[in-house]
Amino acid sequence: VQLQASGGGLVQAGGSLRLSCTASGRTFSSYAMGWFRQAPGKEREFVSYISRDGTGSYTDAVRGRFTISRDNTKNTVYLQMDSLKPEDTAVYYCAADRSNTFTTRQRDYDYWGQGTLVTVSS
Repeated sequence: VQLQASGGGLVQAGGSLRLSCTASGRTFSSYAMGWFRQAPGKEREFVSYISRDGTGSYTDAVRGRFTISRDNTKNTVYLQMDSLKPEDTAVYYCAADRSNTFTTRQRDYDYWGQGTLVTVSS
């Protein structure tokens, strides 16, 4: 599986962006998907997860502002980011998990995209 993340950019605080992650192949629906981010000078951290059936989970820092969704007909997972804050600035990565067991651990994910940069100005 190859993952291609897109949709990053520069936005003012309070604004919105929607990230997309498109997967190659015909088995996308069999994967759970996750979003992670890495801010400058920090370690990569979990952001959100969506199971095969579309159940989403979030880290506390983004719950209520970010929404994860998936469209299996387009092999794509989305991360709608609203009410963005400067501390959301990071490179965002999507990842695929074959196990469909909710996890925030990076080592549990089998495939990774290349990342897309989100910059939120104050």
